Amino acid sequence: MDTPRSQQFGIVGTGRVAQALALGFAPHSAAPPLLWGRSPASAQAAAARVGGVAARNAGALLDACDIVAIAVSDDALADVAADLAGLVPAGRRPFVFHVSGRSGAAILDPLRTAGALTAAVHPAMTFTGTPESEVGRMAGARFAITGSTPEARAGAQDIVALLGGVAVEIAEERRALYHAALCHASNHLVTLIAGASGALEDAGVEDPAALLAPLVRAALENSLARGFAGLSGPLLRGDHRTIGDHLDALAAFSPELLPAYRAMARATLDALERGGAVVAPELDQKLR
Repeated sequence: MDTPRSQQFGIVGTGRVAQALALGFAPHSAAPPLLWGRSPASAQAAAARVGGVAARNAGALLDACDIVAIAVSDDALADVAADLAGLVPAGRRPFVFHVSGRSGAAILDPLRTAGALTAAVHPAMTFTGTPESEVGRMAGARFAITGSTPEARAGAQDIVALLGGVAVEIAEERRALYHAALCHASNHLVTLIAGASGALEDAGVEDPAALLAPLVRAALENSLARGFAGLSGPLLRGDHRTIGDHLDALAAFSPELLPAYRAMARATLDALERGGAVVAPELDQKLR
């Protein structure tokens, strides 16, 4: 990639990730980043928020930009790539990447056939709609990259470096597995905490978040530092009567949480068994 501020950046998309990328790329772009979306009003609003410029249309963006990020929903990505492929100017070789976690570089093959360098560059973080803070969080974050060629992979590494992140290479055929792992850790964590908070409310706790916060933060730190060795609690100890009381109480007072609790307890028990632990038959039976 050329020296900073020698190339023009563009973003296809107007949502949270698109706005954060536009703000992050602005210091490195030859002119304010261009943004385009299917809704001109949304593009105008997004550009105004982050100091960018709304492109007249997708063709104008591709004409002007050397580096183009596609920040659209996972399910829309293939169609957007196909539409953009017909707009790549003859003789141009833009670097085009998407920020979807699920897909690798292959989904951009229509653009690659049209002459673009293509890659996947997924920031492993959440975007909540505050571009200024999200630019800060991208610095130091991990980005999963997959390039269609070694040159494209190098371009992806350069993009991550511009944003202050750390590139982690993921093979094309493992992208869905990578994304499933992230969703399991982050999205399902939200479901887990919400379920626990609801049960605490059912138990009469007025501020479940305050009660849970120290315990959950400690458990998270332990699991990140020690993996499954960070496990504690009644399943590890084999306290089948305690688990039986949990199941009875959930059935009586918080039945909506019971299926998730049982599934997670069963998964924990299975992991203990795979690690060589001897599971008490009573405990195993309660979670069947």
